[in-house]
Amino acid sequence: MNNSDSRINPRQLGTPRGGSYATVPASSDRKNLNKPTRGRKKSIFEAYMSKEDVSAGLKRGELIQGPLRINPKKYHEAFIPSPDGSRDIFIDGVVARNRALNGDIVVVRLLPRDQWKVIKPDGSDKETEVTHESDVPEDMLGTCVPQETAKGDAQSPDVIIEAQFDDNDAEHGQDHLQDMLTDDIKKLSLDTGEKAHLHGKAAGVTGVHRTKQEDGPKVSDPRLLPDEFLQRTAKVVYILEKKHSRAATGFIKLLADRNSELFKRCAMFSPVDHRVPRVYVPLADCPPDFVTKPEAYSQMLFICRIMDWKEDSNFASGQLCKSLGQAGEIEPESEGILTEYGVDFSDFSSEVLECLPQNLPWVISPGELAKRRDLRKECIFTIDPSTARDLDDALSCKQLPDGNLEVGVHIADVSYFVLEETALDKVASERATSVYLVQKVIPMLPRLLCEELCSLNPMQDRLTFSVIWKLTPEGKILDEWFGRTVICSCVKLSYDHAQSMIDSPGKVLSPEELPPVSPQHSIAEIQEAVLNLHRVAQHLRKQRFTEGALHLDQMKLSFTLDQESGMPQGCYIYQYRDSNRLVEEFMLLANMAVAHQIYRSFPEQAFLRRHPPPQTKLLKDLMDFCNQVGLDIDFSSAGTLHKSLSETFGADKYSRARKEVLTYMFSRPMQMALYFCTGILADETLFQHYALNVPFYTHFTSPIRRYADIVVHRLLSASLGARSPIKMEKEAIQKQADHCNDRKMASKRVQELSADLFFSVFVRECGPLESEAMVMGVLSKAFDVLVLKFGVQKRIYCNALPLVDFHFQKAGKKPELTLLWEPEELEEESVSQVITIFTLVEVVLTADGGPLKYSALLKRPSLDK
Repeated sequence: MNNSDSRINPRQLGTPRGGSYATVPASSDRKNLNKPTRGRKKSIFEAYMSKEDVSAGLKRGELIQGPLRINPKKYHEAFIPSPDGSRDIFIDGVVARNRALNGDIVVVRLLPRDQWKVIKPDGSDKETEVTHESDVPEDMLGTCVPQETAKGDAQSPDVIIEAQFDDNDAEHGQDHLQDMLTDDIKKLSLDTGEKAHLHGKAAGVTGVHRTKQEDGPKVSDPRLLPDEFLQRTAKVVYILEKKHSRAATGFIKLLADRNSELFKRCAMFSPVDHRVPRVYVPLADCPPDFVTKPEAYSQMLFICRIMDWKEDSNFASGQLCKSLGQAGEIEPESEGILTEYGVDFSDFSSEVLECLPQNLPWVISPGELAKRRDLRKECIFTIDPSTARDLDDALSCKQLPDGNLEVGVHIADVSYFVLEETALDKVASERATSVYLVQKVIPMLPRLLCEELCSLNPMQDRLTFSVIWKLTPEGKILDEWFGRTVICSCVKLSYDHAQSMIDSPGKVLSPEELPPVSPQHSIAEIQEAVLNLHRVAQHLRKQRFTEGALHLDQMKLSFTLDQESGMPQGCYIYQYRDSNRLVEEFMLLANMAVAHQIYRSFPEQAFLRRHPPPQTKLLKDLMDFCNQVGLDIDFSSAGTLHKSLSETFGADKYSRARKEVLTYMFSRPMQMALYFCTGILADETLFQHYALNVPFYTHFTSPIRRYADIVVHRLLSASLGARSPIKMEKEAIQKQADHCNDRKMASKRVQELSADLFFSVFVRECGPLESEAMVMGVLSKAFDVLVLKFGVQKRIYCNALPLVDFHFQKAGKKPELTLLWEPEELEEESVSQVITIFTLVEVVLTADGGPLKYSALLKRPSLDK
């Protein structure tokens, strides 16, 4: 089901079970917050509508469905996408959210127009709208990533307008919410023509002086304002699908009222993620000495699972599942992340392991060999990160007598081992993807397959699925062949090995400079193949971008770990080089070729991958922003956007930094790429992949770590007559596609959080860290920066700096903060510093009080600046 679609199949409606949150009412309900709730059974939340009424309301267009997104910095604010691509629909407060959790597919009813949110004409509300997690598809980014990560799975950092989750609003805990809400009510009810003029912290207090703005409407009644100044608001009436795992990590505390009956039975669980409610958990689930020594557990992380959330309760109820260990330590925190995102990291069951070959060492049978094209004598090799153990893909390149090239992409034939409707197939389809943390991988398949029988390890016979082309030296396809093969890789190259061959084409590498090479092939033969592949890849890449593809090359943080302790010793921005691009081009070529093949053969059952165009409203905001700062960017297509980004900037340090900032900004309007079944979408134009600018695309090249690719292998095999047609109906294929999308998104988020965790620990252990940074956004009392040395985004708050004064203004349409620094010496003058978009600054990252918190502070500018 397309989550952003407002239509629904009534059969997909299920009775909602339980729900979730520490209740923060919407503005109309907030006056009840301070009333005593004990003994009062008045409902706080509305009862959910019946599934019949929901189905009918959706059909009539009275209700809208979509995935709920809760702002991680202001967790009383939530949004769902508007079905028409216009501004998101705003859900104000937890009462309006009605116990739904982040990521749930919800059904909402729009509130009357007089309750819609007024948007300030200067755009200062935009920050709350774009706080969703990274939607940049990996097909738009570099596909070859370091550490345990694998090719084709771009691990971009969070694309959040406020930078990384720096929960200053949230660090006081949800007890602090009432004050925050009161401020927000005042903020929302301000006359829309007002703007803040802020002065710095004389005696530690920031004074706020408001001056009337000259432009924009002067009325605050939403009924009298045009649509462009309004954001529709809604309330949740039904939870269609509980996508959130209902698990959370957090801390336990005794209840405040020691005389209550509840105190004798329950403890309070406070989640780390403030988007999840506080939860009553039975004392019986807590450690035996918790009541007598609660302070001993103040920094102990627990996992809680939410079981229910009644209409008349501010808090959910749940069960304490497990004590993880000390907050801030890598393993407990990692396990918490995996659990929260529903990643199955348990051992594979004996039933699953029984599906694997039992007679080891395993050998290919003569019968199987006879069914396949034998390529074992060909010069075939793998190119991967040096730490990779699951080698999905291999390459070959042979010069033909006519001057053309025979190029092969050879992919592990995982579907040979993972048979349909077995216990192994079931667990692989449920896991749907391997999950890569900084320090380890949670595999989709048992290690015997991942690292041995399916992995294309050097000098071992392996079953593969190959795409072989006859290409001109310029990359034009003259002929194409698909088939099941058997190969024997002659060497396991790393990206570094391949890059050294590309950098020094005339140099003959010695055996000591490479891993073991099969005696059947010379190093010179391998080098020639790599160089020919590189030359063709350059042509393919140039042609792709000429034809309108888009590539957003975001910075990715990598870590070096201490071999004994596993702690981060260092971190660096991963360099995406020509060796990565070589592999990427041929993987893309194979994926596109297979997409065409399976769609031709099975127009109703093909499992493809589409990428919708950017969200209209966010794209318009970005266009307005570029106009404001005088940037000439052509947003008319993916290709023109790529061209603008490539050609607008020079090679100097400032230009490179500005390009990095814009790459992050351009990522914001991008939607997720999605797996889908072709029989479900009637309009073929919707199959389009926006970033690649191709009509058909799929994933074929990573079946060891992605279940989608296994489904595609089965379809390809059936299209070649090598097996009977796939048994699944199109509805079942779409259901699997939806599940793969969900798990891919969860996996991506886990990977981002793992990197955040390691970087936080690195700052704590090795900080303070200094770096140049570039300003990405300017607010009235703070500004956001991209820290260029580490690729992280942070918010810097004016009231955390030693300033005499600061003030915010608009220079034309451009927001600007002027900072007046306190003199270091009595006789010195104050230094003035202007902060605006693209200002280059020096920052210091320093660990904060919490186990994983760190903040960014601006370094004082020198007097000569």
